[in-house]
Amino acid sequence: MTEAKPILIHDPSLRDGHHAVRHSLGADQLRAYALAADAAGIPVVEVGHGNGLGASSLQVGRARLSDDEMLSITRDALTTSKLGVFMLPGWGSIADLEKAVAHGVDLVRIGTHCTESSLAERHLGFLRERGVEAHAVLLMSHMATPAQLAEHCAQLVAFGATGVGIMDSAGHYLPADVTERISAMCAAVDVPVMFHGHNNLGMAVANSIAAADAGASILDACARGFGAGAGNTQLEVLVPVLERVGYRTGIDLYRLLDAADIAERELMPAPPKVDSISIVSGLAGVFSGFKARVLDISAREGVDPRDVFFELGRRQAVAGQEDLIVDVALALRESGTGTTDRRASHV
Repeated sequence: MTEAKPILIHDPSLRDGHHAVRHSLGADQLRAYALAADAAGIPVVEVGHGNGLGASSLQVGRARLSDDEMLSITRDALTTSKLGVFMLPGWGSIADLEKAVAHGVDLVRIGTHCTESSLAERHLGFLRERGVEAHAVLLMSHMATPAQLAEHCAQLVAFGATGVGIMDSAGHYLPADVTERISAMCAAVDVPVMFHGHNNLGMAVANSIAAADAGASILDACARGFGAGAGNTQLEVLVPVLERVGYRTGIDLYRLLDAADIAERELMPAPPKVDSISIVSGLAGVFSGFKARVLDISAREGVDPRDVFFELGRRQAVAGQEDLIVDVALALRESGTGTTDRRASHV
């Protein structure tokens, strides 16, 4: 009998999930889920504003709690699980990393757009000097070829990253896309490789399994898929599926299911679902976190949000360019034109 292969699960429910509730989680909610995740033996629990350290702002949303409050609450709740944080250069700074280190963070992820890995050099260098485990992730990864992703991952390792990975930020991938990219990345680096899936096309669990089979040793997933748009890979589904196909997570199934029940009851008004707008977002290749703003602005300007998503995809909008939603909506309202050709090109 073949021995089960270990795989590390990273749970960003308390960070990525913030996108789904406009960054409004409170102290009791953070504590309740962190305690449950710790009891289940989830290896890494990530906390923070949806866009990471230092990102609480009018542009992408004010968080209910400060970074310091979120880190302190979660650090106190975790006794066996590691505490993780995420940061995007430009939103967060070295000063924000210093605060996180002071709170006893175990793992920091530095994220950049998939073709802008050089932006992570200074931050990875700082973390390396402080002896903190530092991973680097490439966002909107469908916008780059497998060879480009592999090249940028190699560069990130040279900067000091002890793990690298990609996020399917728009939920655009199919399993074959993931296999091709993860295989190229694994061939280019000798550190752990990570995959983070979104469920816009209903493929998040399948894509995560494809990533593991292609060599990824770290997978992201959230309780009930808690996250922007159609949500992330659903944690309590992914873990037993991984176990069934021959991987070992070390997570207690019953306590994991309990944690997912707590998440649904305490963190979210309703679990994410694959609705019509989420499908269009995935097809268009647009960041899932744009959904709420696209719906709000489209309603205000009297335009079809599906048209807005496909136009944002055509313009290759990325996270942090939320102001572009207004420009697109106004342009569509003024032109009064449809997007039939663009829709057809993405199906």
